[in-house]
Amino acid sequence: MSKIAFIGLGIMGGPMAGHLVKAGHEVTGYDVVQAGVDRLVAAGGAGASSVAEAVAEAEIVITMLPQDEHVETVVFGDGEGGEDGGILRNAKPGVLLIDFSTIKPETSIKVAAAGRELGLRVLDAPVSGGEKGAVDAVLSIMAGGSAEDFEAAKPIFEVVGRTFERVGDSGAGQYVKAANQLIVGGTYALVAEAIVLMEAAGVDAKAGLDVIAGGLAASRILDLKRDTMLARQFEPGFRIDLHHKDMGIASAAARSAEVSLPMTALVAQLIAAARAKGYGSLDHSALLKVVEDLSGRTSA
Repeated sequence: MSKIAFIGLGIMGGPMAGHLVKAGHEVTGYDVVQAGVDRLVAAGGAGASSVAEAVAEAEIVITMLPQDEHVETVVFGDGEGGEDGGILRNAKPGVLLIDFSTIKPETSIKVAAAGRELGLRVLDAPVSGGEKGAVDAVLSIMAGGSAEDFEAAKPIFEVVGRTFERVGDSGAGQYVKAANQLIVGGTYALVAEAIVLMEAAGVDAKAGLDVIAGGLAASRILDLKRDTMLARQFEPGFRIDLHHKDMGIASAAARSAEVSLPMTALVAQLIAAARAKGYGSLDHSALLKVVEDLSGRTSA
């Protein structure tokens, strides 16, 4: 079993860290929100008061943070070198750094290069599956980095995920996650349009989605979200605000790769509209509300 520092104990990181504790690892956690640390301690882990304290004795350092700037602050410290210097100044050489965050490929490449200079092994390993996937330990993990580092990380991936693949060198995981997020966003938009169409036509939308879910249009989103979407229940498993950020990453990745992704651009605009309408704290299935608004069929 390994000594693990887990930085970022929110809606995804908290359950993931808990699974690692249950698997027998020695997990020390840190989060700017104390409640996340308290939950880890209650689950049998240890709490730290800073990044430096969390990583000091770690063999593996894991980060699960919302945005690029959070990852950069935790890894590098702030512009003055940070209160504690971040992971790079405090982790021991040879430590395996696994970043489960969804960020720009360029940021992951920068972190990996800086880590290698100091003798750290680094993987970008964004995940898909949302809060339920984290709670159920069935996340899909797309990893970028060396084959050797991927092999070293497998015991961690096996605890928190169900599907995990090395998809290329540093940054590659983030490109695959961008592809994942554009598919997820597009699917939510189309399911929303299907619901609005069926309801407007007087069709039994529940029966309609049930039969659609058994055919070629079947998807994980239909399996997990069709009932809550029909009920207009949008408690966040993954917030519109975060998907808006991810679609920005997908759009930037398209420019970087010099490809045209017109459907991605349209879905990004729908998600931006959801955020502008004040739905940012809702689940990304709340795209249904935007499609309803466009059709003049706003629900109560």
